[in-house]
Amino acid sequence: MGLPGAGKGTQAEKINEKYNIPHISTGDMFRLAIKEGTPLGQKAKSYLDEGALVPDEVTNGIVEERLSKEDCQDGYLLDGFPRTIPQAEALQQITSKLNRELDYVIHVEVPVDKLLARLTGRRVCPSCGATYHVENNPPKQEGICDRDGEKLVQRDDDTSETVQKRLSVNLEQTKPLLDFYHDKGILITVDGDQDINKVFADITNKINK
Repeated sequence: MGLPGAGKGTQAEKINEKYNIPHISTGDMFRLAIKEGTPLGQKAKSYLDEGALVPDEVTNGIVEERLSKEDCQDGYLLDGFPRTIPQAEALQQITSKLNRELDYVIHVEVPVDKLLARLTGRRVCPSCGATYHVENNPPKQEGICDRDGEKLVQRDDDTSETVQKRLSVNLEQTKPLLDFYHDKGILITVDGDQDINKVFADITNKINK
């Protein structure tokens, strides 16, 4: 868990690699269920095709299908689920039924002002899609793409106002979940405002304890 820009995806990849467990995101689960043509997958597809939100009972069923698969026997990493308390409660029932309970909920914490700087500093090439950051990953020539010399742009959803709104909404949504898992004694919080490898070392040290 963590706010947009906290580095969840990067850490998820590293955990997945080190512990050799599947990295399961909500999108991946939907795609797999749809590809396999399961009844729940077809149901989810009908909602997605209409641009509607997939209801909890369908999402929860797809999560159960995915976690019951053989590759989750020795562990799994969930990304993007649960997002609400009802989903967290449903997940608890699913994992208990499958005997695959959660060991840890890892929260990558970064101060909001730092995230604002990270997210608003992103620049993209409209031509080739290359991504840069004004501070962390600048192009060789300011404002110009290294690959094709195109002028870099800032996405509409990376402006300060939009990012701030996105972070506020996420903060509101994640706080109840963090409290829920804190009360269960399985929440691990790590400082995400440091080098990527240091963040990962902190995560593995806490898991290994």
